[in-house]
Amino acid sequence: MDVQSSPKIQSKFIFITGGVMSGLGKGVTTSSTAKLLQLAGYKVSCVKIDPYVNYDAGTMNPVAHGEVFVTDDGGECDMDMGNYERFTDIAMTKDHNITTGRVYMDVIRAEREGKYLGQCVQIIPHVTDAIKNAVHKIASEEELDILVVECGGTVGDIESLPFLEAFRQMELELGHSNTLFIHVTLAPVLDVVGEQKTKPTQHSVQELRRIGIQPDILAVRCKTPLRDDARRKISLFASVEQNCVISCHDAPSIYKVPEVLENQGMLKSIAERLGLQRTTLKWGNWKGIAESFSKYEGSIKIAVIGKYVKLPDSYVSIYHALLHAGASISKKVDVYWIDSEKFENGGQQNLSMLKNFEGILVPGGFGRRGSEGIISAANFARANNIPYLGICFGFQLAIVAFARHVCKLTDANSTELESNTKNPIVDFMPEQLDVHNIGGTMRLGSHEITITPRTIAAGIYRSDSIRRRHRHRFEFNQKYLDIVTKNGLVMSAHSDSGRRIETLEIPNHKFFFAVQYHAEFNSRPGKAEQAFEAFVKASAKY
Repeated sequence: MDVQSSPKIQSKFIFITGGVMSGLGKGVTTSSTAKLLQLAGYKVSCVKIDPYVNYDAGTMNPVAHGEVFVTDDGGECDMDMGNYERFTDIAMTKDHNITTGRVYMDVIRAEREGKYLGQCVQIIPHVTDAIKNAVHKIASEEELDILVVECGGTVGDIESLPFLEAFRQMELELGHSNTLFIHVTLAPVLDVVGEQKTKPTQHSVQELRRIGIQPDILAVRCKTPLRDDARRKISLFASVEQNCVISCHDAPSIYKVPEVLENQGMLKSIAERLGLQRTTLKWGNWKGIAESFSKYEGSIKIAVIGKYVKLPDSYVSIYHALLHAGASISKKVDVYWIDSEKFENGGQQNLSMLKNFEGILVPGGFGRRGSEGIISAANFARANNIPYLGICFGFQLAIVAFARHVCKLTDANSTELESNTKNPIVDFMPEQLDVHNIGGTMRLGSHEITITPRTIAAGIYRSDSIRRRHRHRFEFNQKYLDIVTKNGLVMSAHSDSGRRIETLEIPNHKFFFAVQYHAEFNSRPGKAEQAFEAFVKASAKY
């Protein structure tokens, strides 16, 4: 789309940047801003800019980068996309995650096709035009009133400069009434001083202004509400009106943040700048949903046994799905992150510690490291009648554990872990054999799943068909269907006309259920994903 062409409606754009340091909560600020606009009746969506050169997040180490969030259309995206979906209940697409790698690939492809007519291809205007085109395309095709664009990283990073320059140009081209900048900063408190320090915010705004952007609103992260004297000082030195210096102090739950922002007039400040007419919020059940995450009647201890627990953000959607499920029955879910390697290499005696938990969950993962520990934990849950939920890798290795310990196929394994295993219970998907590129080649995105009637799965989902998102290369080898079935394992759902097994269950167990798909990506506050809800309910009764 040409930058100058007019979309069907005149979309407005809110750009959210971050300063001082990473991890301040730009994603939650972006999601909360979008939620406020949505509650005011606007058609809104979000975009995440990731300045790294990777094409997408698919090949990145989750311990370094966090969870890879999968969209319905198979995009492997930044984990902030999950926040956008959980807050707005809108399914994002892979186009909503723009990376430097994607932008440069588009520019180089256009150059190779001769579309630049012999020009010397440069950052300005060609790369910045590609960025603007990608943002305009989403707003136009989805006919949005407002698109909220979050720029990853921190102002001052060299990687993000082309994106910030593109945003600066969009303000120039579209006018002040169609663009707005929110800058997320930090007001730390030093123990020795005891006061909120404003200097980090001052310097961060100066850096932003140095590249041509004057923020309209400052969202200042702080542990306690921003004090009036700090607000006045920030307003003066950052040249931002006091009512546009918003305190983003800690809240009981991230779902309370829209309320925190609105209580300080966030929507009013946005509306004044963008000329919005609707500023009355229709909260509906959102406040009640947000409140449900702080009103509990008891708690449940859940062990999450995985490979990437050193960074809990590796499993952020799992964590939120558990919280959603707990809130649905007024139970606080206390999550304990346990490295699966704890249960291998002579650590099998540690398995007894799992009796201290009401439920055991094994999330997705890849590779040999820690896999034997997961197999041991899955078998321990089965043998000790402890509620178990397996997701993707946790589904596959639960079958391996069952085959070894119940079917007596002691050498059963996945070919991902042991390529020469004599009993490949889990094997490479046939269509993956000729795949050479790693990125974007797994079975990805949303697929239709058929559920067998009169099974636990049918009782959980109360439907004969669901759609869920996938991210895997290996699957259950149906050559072993008869032997596992004869020994009591029920394969209760399938996809692709029966070619793929999607769920397993053990009927005479308190709760032993596992899914090949990533159920966590479909969970929402107030609408817990059904498998998680059933697991938490079973754990509460354990």
